[in-house]
Amino acid sequence: MGARKRLAAEKRKEERKQQYYAVLRNCPTSPRKMRLVADLIRGMEVNHALDVLKYSSKEASRRVEKLLLSAIANWQAKNEGERLEESELYVKNIMVDSGRILKRLRPAPQGRAHRIRKRSNHVTLYVDRKENVVEENLNQ
Repeated sequence: MGARKRLAAEKRKEERKQQYYAVLRNCPTSPRKMRLVADLIRGMEVNHALDVLKYSSKEASRRVEKLLLSAIANWQAKNEGERLEESELYVKNIMVDSGRILKRLRPAPQGRAHRIRKRSNHVTLYVDRKENVVEENLNQ
């Protein structure tokens, strides 16, 4: 590996250490249904987002709630000694991408077959402090 490539990789690795996130892969829910739940909590304060997810009737909200708790735990692991209540965490970004699609055949009339697409998705959730947003805006 060349020096420039190695330096770029090290820079990305250092930036990754400053981000707090959790990833859910191959979730057997269609991305369209998962995006409905993701749009509910995007930009919300973490405790409010947990309440919204807990009382949502959608099946995908249980998975996103668990993912949000994982992202909070990752934040706590990187910031030992800081209290969660004082940090004012919020959902910085949540992305829902399409995962693999399992293709199945369903019998149809007159000897034909229709293709059934069983979709899955990948969800990536980032959390951050509110004060970091204010600092970034002041620096620009």
